[in-house]
Amino acid sequence: MLRGLDFKCHFCPICDGSGCIGELPGMGGVFENANFLSNTSDWKKYTDNLSIENKVSNLIPIRLAPITGAIENIGYHDEKSFYFDIMNAASQANILLSIGDGCPDEKLLYGIEAVKSISKKAAVFIKPYPNEKIFQRMEWASEITEIIGIDIDSYNIVTMRNKVHLEKKDATKINELRKVTKHPFAIKGVFTQEDVELVKQVKPEIVVVSNHGGRIETEKGSTADFLHKYSQELSLYCNELWVDGGIRCKEDIIVAAKLGAKQVMIGRPLISALCRGGIKEVQAEVQKFCL
Repeated sequence: MLRGLDFKCHFCPICDGSGCIGELPGMGGVFENANFLSNTSDWKKYTDNLSIENKVSNLIPIRLAPITGAIENIGYHDEKSFYFDIMNAASQANILLSIGDGCPDEKLLYGIEAVKSISKKAAVFIKPYPNEKIFQRMEWASEITEIIGIDIDSYNIVTMRNKVHLEKKDATKINELRKVTKHPFAIKGVFTQEDVELVKQVKPEIVVVSNHGGRIETEKGSTADFLHKYSQELSLYCNELWVDGGIRCKEDIIVAAKLGAKQVMIGRPLISALCRGGIKEVQAEVQKFCL
């Protein structure tokens, strides 16, 4: 384990939500970790009917989930160091990158710097601020952007919503953003019927099924069940479905692919690995997801 740091992760043998119940700030989530726990357990509900052919052919790309709040949620000693460390580790583990943003602005700016430092591109997920503020952030990130997305479920983080004036985005406001970007556009945080209706109106290139790792107040349930229920419908209105939440092994990735996902996003297991042992530990953790 890295020395001199008081990490908030409990380093459970399996990151299933049982060790950090209700710890916010921290690695836990709302509803006494109900959605976090369901996210990690419910992929197993869909494994029984997977054939050998499925297991060989349906392993899909892994992308680092967007992660911010390194000091308050992870216990990292320095916000900037965390972004450089996690991006470097993910890059060396040969997985795709993404960054998020937050308050203060440095959280996004450090992520941009970190991606630049390894000469890579990333999916950039921005909170649902008023559009003028999003335009500014899109410009900041333009040099490293592979995909641009709006993290719509961040609106449900009440403290942040009140602090930085997050908006509940409708199709008109989102399409204003799409008009000014040349990059594929993603809506992240799709987890309610209302979100599905928004996707139908916007028709983004990418839809990310996510409940923010169980960290926000939204409907109760798992990303596996939501993907199972809505994947066919959502696929009619986007080019790709991604899923974020509870992926813990290669069998979970195979299930996600079987249910229609084209990429999976992984956050907490890679954070824990980084805090346990740095870059080499992240590389070892990523190998658990590979055939």
